[in-house]
Amino acid sequence: MPSAEAPASDEAVPPYIDVSKASVARVYDAFLNGKDNYEIDREVLRRIQEVAPEATQLGWDNREFLIRASRFIASQTGITQYLDCGSGLPTAENTHQVVQRLQPDARVVYVDNDPVVLAHGRALLEENDQTHLIAADIFEPSQVLENEVVRRTLDFSEPIALYQCGTMHHYTGDRYAEIMTAYIDALPSGSYVALSHFFDPETTEYSALARKMEEIFIHSPMGSGAFRTRAEIESMLAGLELVDPGLVLCADWWPDGPRVKPMVPVQQCIVGAVGRKP
Repeated sequence: MPSAEAPASDEAVPPYIDVSKASVARVYDAFLNGKDNYEIDREVLRRIQEVAPEATQLGWDNREFLIRASRFIASQTGITQYLDCGSGLPTAENTHQVVQRLQPDARVVYVDNDPVVLAHGRALLEENDQTHLIAADIFEPSQVLENEVVRRTLDFSEPIALYQCGTMHHYTGDRYAEIMTAYIDALPSGSYVALSHFFDPETTEYSALARKMEEIFIHSPMGSGAFRTRAEIESMLAGLELVDPGLVLCADWWPDGPRVKPMVPVQQCIVGAVGRKP
């Protein structure tokens, strides 16, 4: 097993990276079998796999929901400006790649504050002048909404697509609905919001699994990962008209085809929705 000082790719650790604690972006990268993670990040994945062997499916369901939601928004709504909060590490089928394939004039602003994301992302986007990456704390909406690049790139008099995919469950305080309301209030009418979130189904069969995973995430080197109830997640979508089928398991939000293999238990513990601001 590589040491804490070596990434999955065995390259030297840049001085700006703190490998004494796990990073949300790098842990997701480990869940997606990426190479931009360290031993401390893989430790989080291993701990979750002890109670949920198919834990990586959480990452894949979240990612695939984002891709399908992006295709829907780009192809069906006419929106050409996107604000993707907590963008994470570059992988295949990033938001700008999906939407610009369908809407070549689409403008995308990614927001993150992880130094690895910022380093990798800016290198990736150097040749794309319609896509930008800013450093800001997504749990402080004013930092994002008042950012010079956001204001210069996005026209807040026209509809915007806001993404909070796999992000708000890493805010473990009690202001989660307030944070989302601040974003939604800033969006013009006709805007869309995509949200995915760890989920406690409140059922005998799956609630215990959700709470075990939450306990491990929060007490892991990453330190966050709240599995909220339907009512709590719905409070983050207040004032939006949810696109059919509403707030559902990520795997059930307009899947790409019929399901021929059974779902694994962790797939019951992540939900997503897309809503339109009237």
